[in-house]
Amino acid sequence: MTTTDRSLEPSKVGRRLREERERRGVSLRELARRVGVSPSLVSQIELDRVNPSVSTLYALVTELGLTMSDVFGDETQREPQIVRAKTEKEGLVATPETRSVLNLASGVRWERLTPQSDPEVEFLHVVYPVGGESCSEDALVTHGGREYGYVSSGTLGVRVGFDEYVLGPGASIAFDSSSPHRLWTIGDEPVCAIWVVIGRAADPRT
Repeated sequence: MTTTDRSLEPSKVGRRLREERERRGVSLRELARRVGVSPSLVSQIELDRVNPSVSTLYALVTELGLTMSDVFGDETQREPQIVRAKTEKEGLVATPETRSVLNLASGVRWERLTPQSDPEVEFLHVVYPVGGESCSEDALVTHGGREYGYVSSGTLGVRVGFDEYVLGPGASIAFDSSSPHRLWTIGDEPVCAIWVVIGRAADPRT
């Protein structure tokens, strides 16, 4: 499967979200109330029929006390391969064909750049298509940790608090994730960027 084909892969985050919700004894309706969305949307996300937006996924993960590593998981649906011993190098490397992918609403795609889940850091290749956004203008995201981003192509708009920034190719940004923020594509070219979030797990709710 090529890198471009990966936008068609199902995200498969629903099962993990549903398992944790049920483990905590939280009803679907109550979870929806807590994160400010409809019960039908949560149901569709849990059934993997709808890709959540970035902001909705963050809200669900935070409310359930999970990390993004938890919802990425390490399950793979790769074609069977000849069994052979793995080298140490293979265990350290993620390639475009093997790395875990989350496809989100409005065509946003996150590809995890670590070969396995890492609860301490989110190291991502992110793609925002034309018209793509992390959340609507009136629903900024907040969560624990600190973010670092580098734009490799396209033009990315970033709002942090009351300030807005325009990041072209080669531009980078760093900010506290507890500040309300939003990302979106500017112009008619998709955005590709490298994104790192450190300390995201600092605020899971119990």
